[in-house]
Amino acid sequence: MTANKTAEQLDNLADHAAQSADHAIRATQRATHDALDSLAGTVHSVRQQVEPMLQSANEQASALTQRGLDGAHRVRDQARQAGDSTLDYVKAEPVKAVLIAAAAGAALMALIGLMSRSSRDRS
Repeated sequence: MTANKTAEQLDNLADHAAQSADHAIRATQRATHDALDSLAGTVHSVRQQVEPMLQSANEQASALTQRGLDGAHRVRDQARQAGDSTLDYVKAEPVKAVLIAAAAGAALMALIGLMSRSSRDRS
């Protein structure tokens, strides 16, 4: 009878250990599930906070791009107007235009000569 009692005690211990393992597994599953739910909530909250910031940054970038394009168009138009004005002046006053161009070229050459001479003097 002692052998039967010992076997019964071993069976009870095995059943108790299996139940304890089942409880531990379920507790671990609940904890994992709760942690994943918490993480999902945090991700959702962060996403809700970040989305307006990203939208604002996108709108600002679009506005800056548009301002840049508008500025480029203005500069192009001003350059075209300056070119047209220069061409009109050259047509109206060809002798003056040639004299101004020659004077500007001479001044530029003198400036280059001075700069190259001063750089040789420093060496």
